[in-house]
Amino acid sequence: MANAQRKTWISTIRRILTFLFASLVLAGVTWAFVDSIPLATDEYRILAFGLYGAFLSIHLIIQSFFAFLEHKKMKRNNQVCSYTKSVALTISAYQEDPVYLRECLESIKNAHYPPDKLKIIMIIDGNSADDQYMMDMFKEVFADEDVGTFCWENNYHSWKPGNAIRSPSFAGTMGNSSEFRQRPDTIYEETDGQVFQVSTTYDNMIRGNQEQLEDLPEANFELEYEIEVGDPIIYEVEHIIKTKRCVCIMQKWGGKREVMYTAFKALGDSVDYVQVCDSDTKLDPLATVELVRVLESNDRYGAVGGDVRILNLSDSYISFMSSLRYWIAFNVERACQSYFDCVSCISGPLGLYRNDLLQTFLESWYNQKFLGTHCTFGDDRHLTNRMLSIGYATKYTARSKCYSETPAQFLRWLNQQTRWTKSYFREWLYNALWWHKHHLWMTYESVIAGIFPFFVTATVIRLFFSCHLWDILWVLICIQLIATVKALYACFLRGNLIMIFMSLYAVMYMSGLLPAKYFAILTMNKSSWGTSGRKKIVGNYIPLLPLSIWWVILFAGLLYTVIKMSLCTSCRLIDPEKVYLIYGSGAYVFYWVFMVSLYWLCVKRCCRKRASYYDVQGQT
Repeated sequence: MANAQRKTWISTIRRILTFLFASLVLAGVTWAFVDSIPLATDEYRILAFGLYGAFLSIHLIIQSFFAFLEHKKMKRNNQVCSYTKSVALTISAYQEDPVYLRECLESIKNAHYPPDKLKIIMIIDGNSADDQYMMDMFKEVFADEDVGTFCWENNYHSWKPGNAIRSPSFAGTMGNSSEFRQRPDTIYEETDGQVFQVSTTYDNMIRGNQEQLEDLPEANFELEYEIEVGDPIIYEVEHIIKTKRCVCIMQKWGGKREVMYTAFKALGDSVDYVQVCDSDTKLDPLATVELVRVLESNDRYGAVGGDVRILNLSDSYISFMSSLRYWIAFNVERACQSYFDCVSCISGPLGLYRNDLLQTFLESWYNQKFLGTHCTFGDDRHLTNRMLSIGYATKYTARSKCYSETPAQFLRWLNQQTRWTKSYFREWLYNALWWHKHHLWMTYESVIAGIFPFFVTATVIRLFFSCHLWDILWVLICIQLIATVKALYACFLRGNLIMIFMSLYAVMYMSGLLPAKYFAILTMNKSSWGTSGRKKIVGNYIPLLPLSIWWVILFAGLLYTVIKMSLCTSCRLIDPEKVYLIYGSGAYVFYWVFMVSLYWLCVKRCCRKRASYYDVQGQT
């Protein structure tokens, strides 16, 4: 009792101190942003470097430094995998491009992990004739393995002919049953091909006093009981998954979370670790081994993610820029988080969880609600958050690699980013409840990352309506300078000059991703997969609305500034400002012309674009 009280007091104190720390960080950053204290300026106060800019620079330096240290730790880790842990590799599939799906399955087949310790499970979100090709491909690739397949008319949560049947006479219903399948504390009755789960508070009394009950008059035994109806196919699905090495299940459409739940639930406690993978992901042969090595190295590690690269980087400018952004996100941002044992998201294409821990929060993970709506996206981030909520560390390793498909068209990319942003802000609120259980870096970074888009928006709008053309150009130059510095560091860390093109990502962020964040916040409780299957053309144009509004605001600001400068003498350019404007505009335009030309010469012409789009029905 004393020990429990002590832990409660420690937890309370940590909560208070963490809250105070978060408030201090928020107040400090807000003060630096609002006060705009210049630390360095020219004699005309046209160029200025303020306190907020200095803070962001220091933040990037610190983040990059700890990411560098984590990569050094990864390289020094020489622990050998024991190959004794059983792993279930689960694949979530939905209307997948056959080319990507085959590459995914072939890469899994070639995984360097003992076959007797590796179980492969693919769950298809859909059971129509249009989805059959995925199961056929699975059977073809694993034809020489112990394969089990099943087409399920329902899923774990869709079969509802009646949740409960009330009966006035327990004895009468018992007399009509044809067979009983008994599990601990549960009686199953099978009648006319359906299985009924019978639960009653009188079970122990009936089993222990059966002879006495038989002597009672039937009229006096009018006990009401409840029969919970369950899909009898569930037990067959679970039996196949637990007994076969390679399993493919087609089930009624329910979204990605439903697909993941089926694999997790059916596995139960039959394996040590559960690996997640998407159907558009090509795994490195050592991907599973490297993930297992990390979890084996420390019992405090509850989950680990790997390095996700882009499979179709040559498809378009969007996919190429995404490939660079992915590298930064994993090898700088998540590597830094991993140094402090608090990776915020174990990515869906490549992640590994301790199964015993996962099973403890499986139901709460699936039944997550936000603003009264059942959550069906952000599955991976919430799964990570659940692991963090019970106090276990989450890690990242660059030694485990995979290659995944990313949207090549702008609209599909925008829909994907909108969906991810929805889950980010929703999970940010949930994650804040557990800051006290982890290193202060998680609190600090969450606060900084959470408020950054709002400060950027406020800065851009304020300068566009400042009545000075130089202010508008200056904010564009500053954004590009920061992006270029990050790109140069990425070149050093990766050892590849291709990362210099990461500086071009700034325009994608400012023109598309930033306004999409506000749309995501306003529609946070809208649930869907967000990104359509690979064989469908995206038909959701609504995310273009916030972009249109954003560009109207910026154009209005530019127009207001031009008109104000022409009418107001105090807003007109002074001579030094004219010089800055001319040289700054020239440098900005030259930079973009040079970088775009370099992209076309060194990247676009050297990368082989996929010749045509593969349609499932064989149409191009």
